[in-house]
Amino acid sequence: MTITPDYTIHRDKGHYGWNRDIAPVCTVAPGSVVTIETVDASGGQLNRNSTLDEVAALDFDKVNPVTGPVFVEGAEPGDALKVTILDFAPSGWGWTAIIPGFGLLADRFSEPALHIWEYDPDAMAPAAYVSNIRVPLKPFPGTIGVSPAETGDHSVVNPRNVGGNMDTRDLSAGTELHLPVQVPGALFSMGDAHAAQGDGEVCGTAIESPMDITVKLELVKSMKLNFPRFSTPGPVSTHFDAKGYEVCMGIGPDLMTSAKNAVSDMVDLVSVKAGISPPEAYMLCSVCGDLRISEIVDMPDWIVSFYFPKVVLG
Repeated sequence: MTITPDYTIHRDKGHYGWNRDIAPVCTVAPGSVVTIETVDASGGQLNRNSTLDEVAALDFDKVNPVTGPVFVEGAEPGDALKVTILDFAPSGWGWTAIIPGFGLLADRFSEPALHIWEYDPDAMAPAAYVSNIRVPLKPFPGTIGVSPAETGDHSVVNPRNVGGNMDTRDLSAGTELHLPVQVPGALFSMGDAHAAQGDGEVCGTAIESPMDITVKLELVKSMKLNFPRFSTPGPVSTHFDAKGYEVCMGIGPDLMTSAKNAVSDMVDLVSVKAGISPPEAYMLCSVCGDLRISEIVDMPDWIVSFYFPKVVLG
């Protein structure tokens, strides 16, 4: 799909944290179509030729840059910014890493690991991993949001009630996202694009891939949202469903512990089934496996399940 935007925001117009006092890079009318060029989640610290040393040396003050902000005319606190995600122009490469001290199983995986992905940015066919593994692609922006009302700098690493680093894979083409407006103009920014990710992004990274993203920005007056909400144009997991899933469960009174148990067991299962190392399996789980709460009513023990798509293994 070829879309001619009303505005293009180049990747050099970025920032590393939310702040309502950051000057907007442009002002647009509601209904405008905007293409935003994004930088990868490392902020350019990693590239196609990067090594483990660069992963270990990542400067977290420079991760997850977002491009913007964009001032939307007429946006006022209490309104909602409706963001329709129209199109992606992927770069054809990306990276997935285990970053020491980061990720769901940081205690188990304390050493850095890195995989550089190459994929066809036009065909967007499943991307090759190690062995005969192929991962279906479905691009989306990992970080997408508007400025919070509170003054001062706010981290871009964690999500918040105005969006931000939500890492929600179903914010893909055709999805309509509503964000609560808290400051005049909304001050919309976006970045951290992913070529593929599972629900949970369990190792802390997806297929981190720079790309250009085209969105339509509209206003819904006086919607008074407490948190973001979105609507998808159709099914969300057909790219993984074809051959079913392997599922590991964690059961207990603590959801985080159960999540760790389910993922750790799946890492071991995938490692054996695919004939790859546990770190490779952990990164693979992050880009294509899904964490789900399967049961949360039978107190005091809840069930968290981790779904791994068999189609990835051929």
